[in-house]
Amino acid sequence: MNPPDREVECTIPILPVGYLERSIQFYTETLGFKLDWRSGSIGSVSRDGCAIMFRQSNTVSAPCWVWIGLESDALFHLYRERGVKVLQEPMNWSWAYEMKLEDPDGNVLWLGTEPRDDLPKQDHA
Repeated sequence: MNPPDREVECTIPILPVGYLERSIQFYTETLGFKLDWRSGSIGSVSRDGCAIMFRQSNTVSAPCWVWIGLESDALFHLYRERGVKVLQEPMNWSWAYEMKLEDPDGNVLWLGTEPRDDLPKQDHA
C-alpha cells in the first residue's frame, strides 16, 4: 500500500478562553464566524472553511496568536467598525499588509493580505 501524497489533512488553532460562551458569541456575532459545534468545555467556529477551536480553562496564561490570511482588507474595516480592540493598525510590509486585533481573552488575531503596491513598505523605510 502506497502512502498518500500528503499526510496532514489540516491544522486548527485551539485558543485558551476563560468563558466558552463569551468567545463563541464574540467570534460569531462580532467576527462573522459560524458555530460548528460545542461540547462541554470545547467548541469550534469557522469562516470560509477555516476553523478555530476554543478550550475553556480556569487559567488562561499568555495569549495565543492566530494568523488569518485574507483575500482583501475588507475585514480590517468591518472589525474596526464593530469595535474590536485594535492592537496594530494596518501596516504594509514586504510579506503582507497586516493588522492585529485582540479577542476578549487577549488572544491575538493577526490578519493579513498580500502586500499593497500603492503603499510604502515599512521594512523598506
